[in-house]
Amino acid sequence: MPVIGIISDTHGMLRPEALSRLQGVGHIIHGGDIGAADIVARLEKIAPVTAIRGNVDVADWAQTFPETRSVELFGRRFFVIHDRNDLSFDPAQKGYDVVISGHSHRPGLQTSGGVLYLNPGSAGRRRFKLPVTVATLRIEGEAMTPEIHEIVE
Repeated sequence: MPVIGIISDTHGMLRPEALSRLQGVGHIIHGGDIGAADIVARLEKIAPVTAIRGNVDVADWAQTFPETRSVELFGRRFFVIHDRNDLSFDPAQKGYDVVISGHSHRPGLQTSGGVLYLNPGSAGRRRFKLPVTVATLRIEGEAMTPEIHEIVE
């Protein structure tokens, strides 16, 4: 059964705990605010990566990443956008199964109109009292099982 690793808001910091949690996934999605040129290359040593740039990704290296991405993985359609508040269309009407976002640093799972909205939270430096997290999404036939993983206590 395929598992997708989902990470966001690394802000140039790729924790060993995040790398460990992502081991064995079939694909990784980075929801933006990558923060350093080497982060995606390091993730690609684990699995293929779909990444977008976030609002802090303003350096020249970041311009190679789009602001949003649409990707099909393991029979599901994903839309990746850094700030969910910038979503300007109804993903259900466009046939998306999952919307991946970041930006808020708050992990979250919500299903609306048959679409799973998943924010993996922040895997970078802790902000305020928010947890440091990544997510996984297991796909089994028609079922999708998302899970948020706290990687640093």
